[in-house]
Amino acid sequence: MPTNPWLEIPLADYEAHMELPQVAQAELLAEQLAAAVRARSPDSVAVLGCAGGNGLDRMPAALRVVGVDVNAEYVAAVRARHSARLPKLELHVADVERDDLRFAPVQLVYAALFFEYVDAARALDKIRGWLSNGGTLVAVLQMPSDETAEVTPSPYSSLERLAPAMRLLAPQDLAALAAVRGYRLLGAEVAAAAGGKRFAVQTFVLSY
Repeated sequence: MPTNPWLEIPLADYEAHMELPQVAQAELLAEQLAAAVRARSPDSVAVLGCAGGNGLDRMPAALRVVGVDVNAEYVAAVRARHSARLPKLELHVADVERDDLRFAPVQLVYAALFFEYVDAARALDKIRGWLSNGGTLVAVLQMPSDETAEVTPSPYSSLERLAPAMRLLAPQDLAALAAVRGYRLLGAEVAAAAGGKRFAVQTFVLSY
């Protein structure tokens, strides 16, 4: 089985890449997480592919926050950065597709730039087990562009390892996969990063 490329990318490279002016995605993704929490007022949230914890500094201290990432070094960074301020922080090192990951259900799951690297149908099945009835899934999908590469070229060459694994998923395809699994689309919008890329932000509610 090929090595997961996310295990080969230093966190410092990833975070620096995401903050480059020609990328400028870190701020957008952090704000989308914060906006979802403001809109839904959950008492618990799970962030899939949490990396180094981008956006967790904007979470209310009383919130139960579950962070999941396949890279143990990323998860260790989240713990070091955020555990003192977020006493209900719960962290898991896991491959969402393949591992038997279990945690108490949450009211909101945030999955940004996540479905591009997994089997979406399998992931949606897993998320059903992590969401409470009536809970919300917010997905942020990168949209295709004729002007920019799927992985923006940058000085951080380790990010090039992501390109072969990345598969852009059309919002309508995610919505169709979600619908047959009990997710109802509540809303959809397009957000643009300062670097130029556009992202589909979809909000689903789960009904058993």
